[in-house]
Amino acid sequence: MIRTWRARTWRARTWWARTWRARAWLAAAAVVLSGPSALAQGTSHAAYPDKPIRFIVGFTAGSATDITARLFAQKFAEAWNVPVTVENVPGAGGSVGGDRVAKAAPDGTTFYWGANGALTINPTLLTNNTYDVVRDLTPVARLLIMPSVLAVNNDVPAKTYGELIALAKAQPGKLSIASPGVGTPQHIAGEMLKRLAGIDIVHVPYRGAIFTDVIGGRVTMTLQNVGAILPTVQQGQLRGLAVTSLKRSTVLPDLPTIAESGLPGFEAISWFGLMAPAGTPAAVVDKAYRQAAQIAASAEMKQKLAQLGLDAASDPPQAFGEIIRSDIAKWAKVIKDANIKAEN
Repeated sequence: MIRTWRARTWRARTWWARTWRARAWLAAAAVVLSGPSALAQGTSHAAYPDKPIRFIVGFTAGSATDITARLFAQKFAEAWNVPVTVENVPGAGGSVGGDRVAKAAPDGTTFYWGANGALTINPTLLTNNTYDVVRDLTPVARLLIMPSVLAVNNDVPAKTYGELIALAKAQPGKLSIASPGVGTPQHIAGEMLKRLAGIDIVHVPYRGAIFTDVIGGRVTMTLQNVGAILPTVQQGQLRGLAVTSLKRSTVLPDLPTIAESGLPGFEAISWFGLMAPAGTPAAVVDKAYRQAAQIAASAEMKQKLAQLGLDAASDPPQAFGEIIRSDIAKWAKVIKDANIKAEN
């Protein structure tokens, strides 16, 4: 009996040994047969970036989107030791550039430096969208935030946001508000303000010379981003009443927010962020996010951004994606309620 038990045990051990060796051989064969692409991918990600990179901007050279993209592209090039160029692909409020990135190879060589208008307003405003922001692009980082300023002609008797709203309610349809154009973030923000504050004011879209007409009194007020309106307010040519961010602007800290002045929770800011084609490897996205956040947090960059009226941010991919989805829903409601149509 003992000999029989020992023989069975020996045969069982031999079988397990052979089975283990067979499994090991099969695993090794699998690596040899199917592993090269996976190994190459892993090596590629570890070595990333090892090729030139381009930031696509949906606006012309010299625009705020272009200027900020170039600031970050330069710092990326210095940190990663590869060429990082900015390519301007203007059209459809930034959406032509977004489409270019959505259709690019998801290999970490193409990014979209996008503004909130193209990423969160255009999906509802434009009827001929050629790509889906949420489906076809991958969020990398929201990096810059810029509120708008509600400012009035100096002859307007209102000295505060509350007084302006009271004046507008006392004169329905008599006051006017200038914006950079139909469908711009400032126009959409103005429409949201009108509805939440319960006022009737006339929208006057411009393609230029906004401040000239507001200063001259031909238009009562304007809602314009800090970067554009800052000198005019600081020089006293227009009277700033409030900013549209939840927190006060670091460049105009004396101006209260609309949220603290009578409309709790009101927020209508412009922002810039980095996007990649959908399917870009998570390791690449993470590396790009960490580098972008490091650049945004540097004292040198913060100083440059402050001169442009911008505050640095560093929202990571998941949080940035949530912001995009939330903003799309928020602005879709405003656009539909106000029946805003894109200009041809």
